[in-house]
Amino acid sequence: MQDGRRLLLQTAARVAALAALAPHLPAQARSGANGAYPFSLGVASGAPLPDSVILWTRLLPDPLNAASMPPIAQQVRWEVAHDEGFTRLAARGPAVAAPELAHCVHVDVRGLEPDRWYFYRFMLGDAVSPVGRTRTAPAPDAMPGMLKLAAASCQHWEFGHYAAHRHIARAAPDLVAFLGDYIYEWGPYSLQHPASAIRRDESYTLADYRARYAQYKSDADLQAAHHAAPWLVTWDDHEVANDYSPHRDELLSPDFVQRRAAAYQAFFEHQPLRAQRIYQRYDWGRLARFHVLDTRQYRSPHACQPAGRGGSTSVYRRACAALADPRRTMLGAEQERWLAQGLKESKASWNIIAQQTLVAQLSQVPLASDSDGRFWTDGWDGYAAARKRLLDALQAARNPLVLSGDVHTFFAADLRRDPARPASAGNPVIATEFCGTSITSSSRPQARTQQYVDMNRHLHFGQSDKRGFMLLELRPERATVAFEGLQNVRDARSACATLARFSVAGGVAGPRREA
Repeated sequence: MQDGRRLLLQTAARVAALAALAPHLPAQARSGANGAYPFSLGVASGAPLPDSVILWTRLLPDPLNAASMPPIAQQVRWEVAHDEGFTRLAARGPAVAAPELAHCVHVDVRGLEPDRWYFYRFMLGDAVSPVGRTRTAPAPDAMPGMLKLAAASCQHWEFGHYAAHRHIARAAPDLVAFLGDYIYEWGPYSLQHPASAIRRDESYTLADYRARYAQYKSDADLQAAHHAAPWLVTWDDHEVANDYSPHRDELLSPDFVQRRAAAYQAFFEHQPLRAQRIYQRYDWGRLARFHVLDTRQYRSPHACQPAGRGGSTSVYRRACAALADPRRTMLGAEQERWLAQGLKESKASWNIIAQQTLVAQLSQVPLASDSDGRFWTDGWDGYAAARKRLLDALQAARNPLVLSGDVHTFFAADLRRDPARPASAGNPVIATEFCGTSITSSSRPQARTQQYVDMNRHLHFGQSDKRGFMLLELRPERATVAFEGLQNVRDARSACATLARFSVAGGVAGPRREA
């Protein structure tokens, strides 16, 4: 089984080779989609650098019918402009949409100006895609006055509408960070969000996962959020299967690695990624450095799994010595070194850790002694020694902020080495964590979440009964975050309101609730 990085490198090499062939395609390979509109999945951009951005689209007239696109390579044209009317072009060129990659297109547009907004579109024959809005990062030595960032995760099609994405688009962020669970692996292949979840049609093959991305990307509100700004994207478990570890799923399926390879390829095909690997670093001038992590691909297997099954469970600390095993890792040794070096060398005012799941300790029972606690093993609580190494690395960084998803709950938390004891000179608050709720995916009752907050005193806030996203504003001297919650996730036109707002002062770790 190839590891994910090798798979992405090989896929990227194929994309580059196809791009080089674009001007030389024969006429029959430029014929379009038999007259049907091919841009049903919209467009997207991401991974912005000071001089570059990745553009994406997929040619597919019918989102639920892969055969609606002829199985031949197509030459598309792309344009980047300074204005929405495309009267002042900044760049243009051809690209290949190959059937081997589901007619997905990735364009690495180079030579752009730093800290600039642009408009972009694709064309196939007479068909013109929706227009997307994107931007480049500021120059490396620039200090922007402000960065507006939306952060989101966990958008199970079955559990509601994507109204949160409509509100993300309306907020007009500079950047969107998506923290995992872009798709979920099961549910009917339908273009309508159902009134209730139906557990069927699990994805296993490359064709299955491609169809799942097409289903999700057909949503107009999700498309609007992609059209509004560039995205930074990482994955979690449901892009493959619930709570998997690198080589095993919950059922210990003998062919899981083949399933994982199919899911990984579909993920790359459908996201505006730079393909070297999932974990990446992006600078926003001297204001912020984003460390985008991969907590799924390199982790150790879950601790203390029940006999005969994989995946996560909840265990008592005193009954699971593996929780504290220093050999266990969440990131893998190479990624840990990469992160520690990037944090140590960063000159940015804010160091943003964009990753999948809650870092703060979350005991499900009261903590009367150091041996107490009941913990979920899929999150950082299942990798306590790895979390300690993470905190060690964060302590070397200037103003670290951890952004999390996965647990379908808004949390604001202090991060310190011993969360059971008050902050002090010997137990300082090392970093601030803001965890976002889900776009749609369901969670536990709010009463239970409040019990968790009361039992884990380093948690300043917890709310699990609302779906939504986080909206951050970063300035050199201050960061603020708003927890934005929908009134009703089952209502496609749902209103959205700020549930709580927090700030973090530069040089002073820990969230402060604002009125």
